Amino acid sequence: MVPLWSYILLGVVLFVIGAAGVLLRRNILVVLMSLELLLNSVNINFIAFGRHYDDFRGQIFAIFVIAITAAEVAVALGILVALVRNKSTLKVDDVTMMKG
Repeated sequence: MVPLWSYILLGVVLFVIGAAGVLLRRNILVVLMSLELLLNSVNINFIAFGRHYDDFRGQIFAIFVIAITAAEVAVALGILVALVRNKSTLKVDDVTMMKG
């Protein structure tokens, strides 16, 4: 059986990689993929702690996070399609269209 600390370490490593991607990259698609990595690292920790404490609530929270993530991706890709049609760029710095 794999110990709990290895799951926590995997979640922390994925979270750091995702946070670095969100903070350092300028392509909107890469930022969205990094956000997905952040949420998946949280899911790993939810499921690992749920299994460690023999409680199914971690899995339920993970399912809710996956559902919210799917909705977020659908909305974000719709916005990106509209953005590419109007601006033809995916760089975060070049997008000032939504400012008031």
